[in-house]
Amino acid sequence: MRIFITGATGYIGGTLANRLVAAGHEVAGLVRSDDGARALERLGIEPIHGTLDDGPLLAEQARAADAVVSAAHADHRSSVESLLRALHGTGKIFVHTSGAGIVADCAGGEASDAVYDEGTPVHPLPLRLARVQLIDAILAANAEDVRAHVVAPPMVYGTGTGVHRDSMQIPMMARDARAQGAARYVGAGANRWSHVHVEDLASLYVRILESDAPGALHYAELGESSMRDIANAIHRALDLPGQACSMTIAQAVEAHGEVMANYSFGSNCRVRARRARESLGWSPQQEGLMAWIDRELGAAR
Repeated sequence: MRIFITGATGYIGGTLANRLVAAGHEVAGLVRSDDGARALERLGIEPIHGTLDDGPLLAEQARAADAVVSAAHADHRSSVESLLRALHGTGKIFVHTSGAGIVADCAGGEASDAVYDEGTPVHPLPLRLARVQLIDAILAANAEDVRAHVVAPPMVYGTGTGVHRDSMQIPMMARDARAQGAARYVGAGANRWSHVHVEDLASLYVRILESDAPGALHYAELGESSMRDIANAIHRALDLPGQACSMTIAQAVEAHGEVMANYSFGSNCRVRARRARESLGWSPQQEGLMAWIDRELGAAR
């Protein structure tokens, strides 16, 4: 297949693009810079110069492809609309990368019993309302003869195999730990996040792209951990003195910004990949988060 990917130089999109090239697919990736184009070419990916705001270009590439993956921006509605309009009536596959943060609760480090699978109604906080509305609009495109899927991963870890190799949350916590001399969690750190290895996440995309499954929402997860346990693992792997410690929301905002402090490090995000496992036969194969932290951060210290 010819597959067009926005975000092909990113962490998730780049790992997926590399996997698809290795599987023998023809991959084209949207890129903004000459340096990015050269990096894609070295990986066997055809660079397409442009931005998410180039609606006609996106439509042209969508029509020329057998499938489209949107992995550049979870909330860029106009690019999604340009791609979907070009795919209407074609029966082609469209896969949008969103995030399981749509279920985040801004709990300030407290635990929650709420667990979501793809059939659980989502009542997002205001910051994520537009994201949920975009997901609904994408899934509605299935009525226009587009096999429109949404993949919503939680915390993603692992070393990417594309141009951009680092994820977001774990590296941010590790940098903060090095700067502060201790890994930190918000409040009690009892809040829990599901997580998935980037290679297992790429495998889910491949299963979607190579299947005839109808369009749907898909969570992806291997397991879950409390943020306190994650901080403790980072602290041990970095061989820091003492132990991981608590920080206030205000301190988290100072370290990571308001959105990350509240919607990521202080929230619960507990999801189950029921549809991926039952309908697509997806089965994560990579090492768990704690083992990866111990090995990867331990080797880098």
